[in-house]
Amino acid sequence: MQAKKDILILGIGNYLMGDEGIGVHVAEQLLKENLPADVDVLDGGTGGFHLLEYFELYKTVILVDATLGDHPIGTIRLIKPRFAHDFPKAMSTHDIGLKDMVGALQLMDKMPIIHLFVVSIESLQQQGIELTPEVKAVVPELILRVRNLIEEIRSGVLEETIYGVL
Repeated sequence: MQAKKDILILGIGNYLMGDEGIGVHVAEQLLKENLPADVDVLDGGTGGFHLLEYFELYKTVILVDATLGDHPIGTIRLIKPRFAHDFPKAMSTHDIGLKDMVGALQLMDKMPIIHLFVVSIESLQQQGIELTPEVKAVVPELILRVRNLIEEIRSGVLEETIYGVL
C-alpha cells in the first residue's frame, strides 16, 4: 500500500454560481502561492464520489466550501467533522456527496483528518463567476486562516480536539 501524503487543500464549489464557488476561488488563489512541498491544492468542483481517492491518499484534508444558514454573509467558520452528521445542515448544492463520501470512508476505515472551512453565503441561485463584495472581502482572511492551520498541522502543535459545528 502506498504511504499517505501529508496535506490536501480541497476547494469545493460551482465556479459558475457566484458565492457558491468560494472554495474553488480559494483553491485557485492558493495554487498561485508558495506553499510547503508537503501541501497539495485541488479544485474539487462540485464534489462527489470522484473525490474519494483524494481523501484516501492524504492524512489531512482541509476543505473550503460555502454554506447557507443563520450566520451573516461572509462569516468564516472552522469545523472538524468526524462523521457525516457533523457537516452543516445547509451546505451548498453538493453536501450530500460529501456526507456520503465521509460515510463511505468511515466504512472502509480510510478516514483522513478533515478540517472544514465554511463561508456563509446568501443564496445558491446566483449566476456568474464573480463573488459578491461581502464574500470577496473575506477571501484574504480565509486564505490566512488556511495557511495558519497548515502551519499548526505541520508543527504538530494542533490539538486533536473536535471543533464541532459552530
